[in-house]
Amino acid sequence: MATKEQKDIDAFTAVESLREALAEAGIVLPSLSVDAASPELRLVELGRVHSDVAARLAEALQRGGRE
Repeated sequence: MATKEQKDIDAFTAVESLREALAEAGIVLPSLSVDAASPELRLVELGRVHSDVAARLAEALQRGGRE
């Protein structure tokens, strides 16, 4: 369950943090952005990716970000 602190995170900050973390793992999500249609919800749009990028993302998560 999300805590109040988690709900208060700015979507733009979250996008930049995620973009940096993904870059460290060698992963780029070209469509990563803040959902402009509903800014009050603080939604992040991850977008669509090629299957190889999805597989690399899964591998990075399984490793816990460790090389």
